Amino acid sequence: MNDQTTLTVYQATYDLLRKLGLTTIFGNPGSTEQPFLKNFPSDFEYILGLQEASAVAMADGFAQATKRPALLNLHTSAGTGHGMGNIMTAYQNKTPLIITAGQQAREMVLCDPYLTNRDETTLPRPWVKWAYQPVRAQDVPGALMRAYAVALQPPAGPVYVSIPLTDWDQPALGEAVVRTVSSRYAPDPDRIALFADRIRKSQNPVLIYGPEIERSGGWHAGIKFAERLNAPVYLAPLADRASFPQTHPQFRGMVPIAIGPLSKKLAGHDLIIVVGAQVFRYYPYIAGDYLPKGTDLLQITNDPYDAAAAIVGDSLLADASLALEALADAIPEVTLRSVSSRADIERTLPAKPHNPLTALEAFTALGDVRPANAILVNETASNFADLLQNWPIVEPESYYTFASGGLGWGAPAAVGIAIAQKKQGTGRPVIAAIGDGALQYSVQSLYTAAQQKLKLIFVVPCNDEYAILKNFAVLENTPNVPALDLPGLDIVATANAFGCIGVAANTAEEIKQAFTTALDADGPTVIAIRIARQMRSLVPDAD
Repeated sequence: MNDQTTLTVYQATYDLLRKLGLTTIFGNPGSTEQPFLKNFPSDFEYILGLQEASAVAMADGFAQATKRPALLNLHTSAGTGHGMGNIMTAYQNKTPLIITAGQQAREMVLCDPYLTNRDETTLPRPWVKWAYQPVRAQDVPGALMRAYAVALQPPAGPVYVSIPLTDWDQPALGEAVVRTVSSRYAPDPDRIALFADRIRKSQNPVLIYGPEIERSGGWHAGIKFAERLNAPVYLAPLADRASFPQTHPQFRGMVPIAIGPLSKKLAGHDLIIVVGAQVFRYYPYIAGDYLPKGTDLLQITNDPYDAAAAIVGDSLLADASLALEALADAIPEVTLRSVSSRADIERTLPAKPHNPLTALEAFTALGDVRPANAILVNETASNFADLLQNWPIVEPESYYTFASGGLGWGAPAAVGIAIAQKKQGTGRPVIAAIGDGALQYSVQSLYTAAQQKLKLIFVVPCNDEYAILKNFAVLENTPNVPALDLPGLDIVATANAFGCIGVAANTAEEIKQAFTTALDADGPTVIAIRIARQMRSLVPDAD
């Protein structure tokens, strides 16, 4: 039956991937995956990550930047285990990833041989939308088509298909059926009318914008709605995307990330309108009322889980952009309400620079030479407020960070985002601000950046410590926690060893010179900046 005219599962699958536009594959090849990768087609590209966690985050960044699902190939249960931290992050980022993993031969699975993906659909849960191993080889293309549909539909997210290594040479049933699915849905008109009526009756509303607005293409709809209401706009707690220009006069920064301080911050508003976000992404626990007294809350989200999990308020399920457009049409423009001028959040730099520089001083120098079209990826946990103060996000698709709180996503995600810019020919440089401790979680991603010759600059503030954990130690009253210092890291030598340009820059002028030079380099640059150690309040608005 396996003559030269028989269409195999391998051929049917690659034909399907072509039709779906999934011709870039991220991964780290293993023995159970080689039958899928054999005779690799010339019209496909394989992006090698030196460890599976990096490969997952690269695919995540690539999918977000291209606004399309990405294909990721992991090595059975071993590679899946390595990648689980960033699979969790992709799930919380709501990134459509199609994850395939090899499985031992069907003929041997019964006796549990070496590298068996035991209980293959259990390991990736609960951090995938769907996990499946085809019952027969002929179902592999159909399973991947279903995986594509599940990954793409809202809320988007990763899916997982385990494929036995002997399936690929089996005869296919024929060409795979290609389907299309919707990735957006409109709000219920009656619910929109109810929400619009409550908003019209509000005397002092406040808006909290989340990442779903940008993912839905709703940046300008969000501006229109905010200006129509003439209401202040906050960023949702720990938002992983920007959804409103941070230089806009109505922008007020990010709300506090804890229950009591958030409620206190919003006191005086009679209605909180949350668009495209959880209610709320809290951390750490600081007690208080969930809402100020006399305040109601409305939530718009495309995620039924987030709607159900909201501890307070009424929810509307819808694509954020479509909901904003519908509400704007249903609400008269407000002209009588006054909005206080934006609070002055800038801090004055000292007349004489510190030695070493503070994070604020370092990022101020960086901001002075920032290209207007640059994309920022943020994984400098203890210094992000200083970074965004000097790098305000003013246009869509310009800011990415991680929703999970798990380090090790930022550097490889920046690689994936930079690969997307290279393939799309945008010419946009990618700037990844990664803490010296955070970089170690996926340091091998520097190799892929160098091999791909990406227009990518890693800016690494170096304080030789897990500063964020020292801040938590103060908040949680946990003195003498071990292993929070990181002596002996040589970021420049590490960068050079992986094939990047490594440079140290410790003054404002050195930072500007190194960054300007890096923008013209033929490949990635890692700029290590020595910064002062500082203790910070994790929740500045807490008492």
